[in-house]
Amino acid sequence: MAVKKRWTIAAFLPFVLFAAFFPAAFGGQPARVDGEVISVKSLVIDEFKRGAGKRFGELEYLGGLVMATKNGEMGAVSSIRILPDLKHFISIMDTGHWAVGELERDAGGRLSGIGDYKIYSMVGSASRKSKDHKDNLDAEGMVITDGEIHVSFERDHRIAAFPLEGFETAKPVEIEKPVLDKGYRLRSNGGMEAVLKSPSDGPLEGALVYISERSYNDQGNFISGVQAGPEKGMFFVERVGAYDVTDGVFLKDGTFLLLERKFGLKDGIGMRIRRFEGKDIEPGKTISGSIVMEADFSHQIDNMEGLDAFTAADGSTHLIVTSDDNHSLLERNLLLEFRLVE
Repeated sequence: MAVKKRWTIAAFLPFVLFAAFFPAAFGGQPARVDGEVISVKSLVIDEFKRGAGKRFGELEYLGGLVMATKNGEMGAVSSIRILPDLKHFISIMDTGHWAVGELERDAGGRLSGIGDYKIYSMVGSASRKSKDHKDNLDAEGMVITDGEIHVSFERDHRIAAFPLEGFETAKPVEIEKPVLDKGYRLRSNGGMEAVLKSPSDGPLEGALVYISERSYNDQGNFISGVQAGPEKGMFFVERVGAYDVTDGVFLKDGTFLLLERKFGLKDGIGMRIRRFEGKDIEPGKTISGSIVMEADFSHQIDNMEGLDAFTAADGSTHLIVTSDDNHSLLERNLLLEFRLVE
């Protein structure tokens, strides 16, 4: 008698990981860019983990979406920022594109879809005298401050400042290199993954802060840096387990959150958010944080890449977390929303 084979998530894991590391075999880069409205199909995610309720660590799950576009234009999202109206967003792709859109919500305020979605090619952002290509346009981190959008790039490591008004077609107004002490360097495909804006009234006085993805010191901790101000210089973030940094954001109280992911054959798939004290940052110091939330492949996660925080109408802090599908047929574009339980 024939026995039916049960297909579990674990059975698909090797294929998912192959797609992540070799995306060209399954998908490509955005086909339609430069301002054309693209229809986004969304499926609502009611539960972050089936039967587990809504509380996960220090977060309460509010809702989420699985998103797709007809021709695979959406994808490769590496960072997202919610605009002050709490409806519109700007995101970047590690293929060198901007993506903008509007968050749609149902009558209960839960995420229900994405509207007015558009993609634009980044222009003139390369720091070398060469044509724009993947080595120049691997955009990973983003932060909006003082009328500018600062984007961190790896491979060709730099932070480019674009004017907020008209950023879709603008060239950067300034390009700066990451602060690095003598003898340190950033890995080609593991450099500045997160760029954060510290509070202006805090000890870092509004300076930009970067955290690397997979660039370590001799103790195996993440190379990080403060770009200006009284604490300008390198510091280190303790690496715990097999996680890599993918994004981060400062909160109004001076603490900051880091989104971390693991995505490999050996360690599996995971997502973690840690919280750190901004006041602990000093040149040469290694800082350690506390775990806010951790999830594995039994939760609704994928290759989690983007994190932002905003103050909701009721005064609570909400987090938006996004995934990078690597333009692969085997990965998903996720948009998740949580409330930080204080």
